[in-house]
Amino acid sequence: MELNPSVIYFTDSLDAAALEAFALRLEALGYESLWVPEFFGREPFSTVSFVLARTTRLTVATGIANVYARDALVAAQARQTLAELSGGRFVLGLGVSHPPMAEAHGVPWQPPVRKMTAYLDTLEQTEVASPVPARPAPIWIAAHGPKLLALAAARADGANTYLMPPAHTQDARRILGPDKRLNVVVPACLTRDPGRAREVGRKAIGIYLPLPAYRRRWKAWGFEDSDFEKGGSDRLIDSVIAWGGEDEVRARMRAHREAGASHITVSAINAEGRGPAWPLFEALAPTGSGG
Repeated sequence: MELNPSVIYFTDSLDAAALEAFALRLEALGYESLWVPEFFGREPFSTVSFVLARTTRLTVATGIANVYARDALVAAQARQTLAELSGGRFVLGLGVSHPPMAEAHGVPWQPPVRKMTAYLDTLEQTEVASPVPARPAPIWIAAHGPKLLALAAARADGANTYLMPPAHTQDARRILGPDKRLNVVVPACLTRDPGRAREVGRKAIGIYLPLPAYRRRWKAWGFEDSDFEKGGSDRLIDSVIAWGGEDEVRARMRAHREAGASHITVSAINAEGRGPAWPLFEALAPTGSGG
């Protein structure tokens, strides 16, 4: 089973020259797409535009764009503009994020399905007065709970999941049905040192550990409150972070494919410290040994 993963990376740590070099190197390695997250760094659509302008084959996705950060009319404009100007290499990844992010934008939090449904309604109804691309940019929704997954099945081209075990992937595929794209983001660290893997794994998921939405989903798969203490138990870290040698990392990704993921996106954690984890990117590259 071929993995052919995509890449998600927090590109805000790279200056313009390093970002261009990073994207071009991923493209040369044969990766399908690069996902650009949204936190409090660069504006993601601007970053996507930059990367699209400097590459020729790489698909670039917002992964994810927070629906509280901009209204749906602006998102509709960006979706059509980037799809047109890139020749179809843009994907609109959307997510409701979490209450603290809504509060940071001064916007009241709404129930996730209600918020995303209204957002999709506006996207569909907005007519953008610019050249129409040959095909609209796909829309992928970040979805972990059954209601958002059902919305993705009914209204989007696919769903994105993150920090979930293969059992969740199997359940997500059942809800989505056989035809929708299911992107599973797998954090991965190329090291056989358990202590180092868990140390960097805790840093990688630290921002998510206190969030109730993640805790609810983890509890649904057998974790307890004690697993969320002191940066996360070894059991939790080992469940959501793929670590080990190349074979072990591939095996974890393959487990998600066998559970129903149509695509894997690697969130590579550098075991040596800061900067892109090139040994892992090169090991998993589609132009490499395959898998």
